[in-house]
Amino acid sequence: MSAVREPVDPDVDLRAAPEPARLLPVLAAVSLGGALGASARYAALLAWPVSGGGFPWAMFGINVVGSGLIGVLMVLVVESGRRAHPLVRPFLGVGVLGGFTSFSTYAMDLSGLLARGELLAAVGCLLGTLAGALGAVWAGAVLTRRVCRGRGGRTA
Repeated sequence: MSAVREPVDPDVDLRAAPEPARLLPVLAAVSLGGALGASARYAALLAWPVSGGGFPWAMFGINVVGSGLIGVLMVLVVESGRRAHPLVRPFLGVGVLGGFTSFSTYAMDLSGLLARGELLAAVGCLLGTLAGALGAVWAGAVLTRRVCRGRGGRTA
């Protein structure tokens, strides 16, 4: 009796590592996308700096907007029924949106709030960013599914 084998997602399953010749375009797509996303995040943080140790609204907004766009992207790439180029997810999802959103900066902002004794703002940042990001990815996916269905697209 043969064992049932689950589908493998090469974006998350390291056991399915591609041969080096297929890996280079993926690395290039992630790198280029990451540079673009991180540059956009940096520009947004310069445009809306945290004033005098206040709440990090720009980083909050970046993480919420980026998470919503990840929800949109995943529905369009995975559920739309149209075949996307194999580098779309690595470039846009991991690269651009992964570089744009930054939960490490979120953690540093949270740490700064705690170090300054701003407990209420820290708890707001902690819970608000998590709830906002999760809500945004859900809303982005739900709205995209509805739009795709309205246009005759296939969604799961």
